[in-house]
Amino acid sequence: MTINATEFKQAMQLWASGITVITTQSEQHGLQGMTVSAFSSVSAEPALILCCLNGASDTIAGIDASQSFAVNVLSCTQETISNQFSGGCDYETRFANNPWHTAVTGAPLLTESLMSLDCKLVEKVQAGSHWIVIGEVQACEVRSGEPLLYYRAGYRQLADVQV
Repeated sequence: MTINATEFKQAMQLWASGITVITTQSEQHGLQGMTVSAFSSVSAEPALILCCLNGASDTIAGIDASQSFAVNVLSCTQETISNQFSGGCDYETRFANNPWHTAVTGAPLLTESLMSLDCKLVEKVQAGSHWIVIGEVQACEVRSGEPLLYYRAGYRQLADVQV
C-alpha cells in the first residue's frame, strides 16, 4: 500500500533543497521559465544534470522545441524571482522584470542568479506527474553569494554557525 499525496508532501517538506529557475527559448514558444526545486548533478564526465518538471507546465514544450534549457540557481536575495517564475506572472513579465542574456545554446541565463548552467537536452523520461529532464552542460556561469533554500513550505537561508 502506498501513501497518499498529502502524506508524501508532508514528508518531503522535511527535505531542504535549493531553488532553481529552468529557462528555455524557442521560435515556437518564445521565452519560458519555471521555478523548480528538484535538481541534481548526475555525472562529471560527461557533465550531466537532471531536473524534474511538472508535466502540466508548458515549459516542457519549449524545451522539446529548442532541445536546450538553462538551470539558474537562485541566490538568497531572489525570493521574488522564485515567486514570479512559479506562476506569479506571465512569461513576458517574468523576463522583463529580471535581467538575462542568451547562452551558447540560446537558452536564457538569469544574470543575477547564483549560478547558471547552459544545457543541451539529452533525455526526457516521464515519471508520474513529472518529466525527468537530463541535460549535458555546455557552459556555466558562477557568481558569488548564498543560495535560496526551501524547507517546510518556506524560504530559508544558510546560517553561519561556528562549531
